[in-house]
Amino acid sequence: MEDRYAALRLENQLCFPLYACAKEIVKAYKPFLDELGLTYTQYITMMVLWEHKELRVKEVGEKLFLDSSTLTPLLKRLEEKGYVTRRRSEQDERDVFVAITPEGEALQERALSVPQRLAACVQLEPEKAAGLYTTLYEIIGKLTDKEGQ
Repeated sequence: MEDRYAALRLENQLCFPLYACAKEIVKAYKPFLDELGLTYTQYITMMVLWEHKELRVKEVGEKLFLDSSTLTPLLKRLEEKGYVTRRRSEQDERDVFVAITPEGEALQERALSVPQRLAACVQLEPEKAAGLYTTLYEIIGKLTDKEGQ
């Protein structure tokens, strides 16, 4: 007889190992990011700004899958630390730009070892990591219609 509730078992949920893994990864980052004085979401925000230097807040949110209610206080804290500046567009004051400061740029050098240090904790073979990366972005693309980000 088929178990009609099998779909509700935790062991049959793709979402649960993704959730648990994400939680453990963020936990593994914590000691490295504490040295920089950053939370994980501040760190990934800085990664976007190290790459792009200046973006609309909306664009940062799109790249990180964060809404403005999460991003606004996060950017305010980064601004208080001197890592970013925010300014309203002169053409449309609803548009806010965030830009990296020289202090924020300098932080990049200190953060350089973080990915390698985390990789040493996870110890995942490069081929497996690449496959996982591809699969996760495929899922994200299907859920958000943002294939290929």
